[in-house]
Amino acid sequence: MAKTVAIANQKGGVGKTTTCVNLAAYFAAFGKRVLVIDNDPQGNASSGLGIEKHKVKNSVYGLIIGDCTAKEAIVPTCVDGLDIIPSNIDLAGAEAELVSLDRRESSLKRAISPVKNDYDYIFIDCPPSIGLLTLNALTAADSILVPMQGEYFALEGLSQLMNTIKLAKKILNPTLDIEGVVVTMFNARTNLVNSVAEEITHYFGKKAFSTRIPRSVRLAEAPSFGMPISQFDPTSAGGIAYKNLAEEMLNRNRDTFTPIKNLSALKRKIQ
Repeated sequence: MAKTVAIANQKGGVGKTTTCVNLAAYFAAFGKRVLVIDNDPQGNASSGLGIEKHKVKNSVYGLIIGDCTAKEAIVPTCVDGLDIIPSNIDLAGAEAELVSLDRRESSLKRAISPVKNDYDYIFIDCPPSIGLLTLNALTAADSILVPMQGEYFALEGLSQLMNTIKLAKKILNPTLDIEGVVVTMFNARTNLVNSVAEEITHYFGKKAFSTRIPRSVRLAEAPSFGMPISQFDPTSAGGIAYKNLAEEMLNRNRDTFTPIKNLSALKRKIQ
């Protein structure tokens, strides 16, 4: 049965979608069966994996309000072994519709239950807010992965984030665990960034990943081509960092995987 990981942080612009797309792509490259659930109305994870959002028939919106099943909503991506339940702007209205439903926080969990045996890992990309969509993700997840930008404001939101996780664990999902915290947009040449990264590592201890994701032009460019970094430029600094993060996470889960012998062979020709 799949391990379900919600990638969440109530602060925007910290690299949640970038982390979701690229981790999922590398997990698939390592031989895992992976599903991404694009639980953000912006639908950036969908477009980042080559899905044309305006052509989406069944989406996360239809899934959580009961208009379609998970199997009907799943579509393959540009990456072998990686599927997605895509999203589009329709999802923006879902929170209002969820309010009137019974057990509304567990709608997503119930909807994806029939397909959990089809995958090794499920990654849920969350919006930058603590609304019903994020609460649904935290209820459905086994663990939460938190991307945190290496800057002062990340520390300011830390206590709020931890309170949210504690509340979700207490009320909605007693087995929810912290998968880990990853520092994103890291610039080792900046003293403040180094200090913030060290503070995050000190606060979370072993839960903080040793891999840090650098600021990277190539990471920013990849979504415009509908590719994860593993296909766009796997030998770039960002490509190597996400490969290392995927390896570190799999090792933490004591999960064996197929090593990538030739990283540059993953690169896909741009049409």
